[in-house]
Amino acid sequence: MTATPTYELIEKEKLEGLKFPSHEVLKDHEKIVDRRRELDRALTLGNLEHSKIKIYFEDDQSKKVVETTVWGVTDKRVILKQGLVIPIHRVHSIKI
Repeated sequence: MTATPTYELIEKEKLEGLKFPSHEVLKDHEKIVDRRRELDRALTLGNLEHSKIKIYFEDDQSKKVVETTVWGVTDKRVILKQGLVIPIHRVHSIKI
């Protein structure tokens, strides 16, 4: 059994005050492709069923997780309710 990194659960409203470095958190190209596929799936579920998902990401301080609905996905950002965003390159994984 492998140890899972600890992610701090935060409210989506706290995203606004976070700072995100410019470097990619994933090193494996296949994981980057999988992440995009999962984000597109989360967007579909958010728009059709208003389903909440968990986004595991990293800011400049630590690893965090937020439970929210995805409203949009651009080339560079995950868009959440109230115009809040998380840069895609800072997302470790998505759990639906």
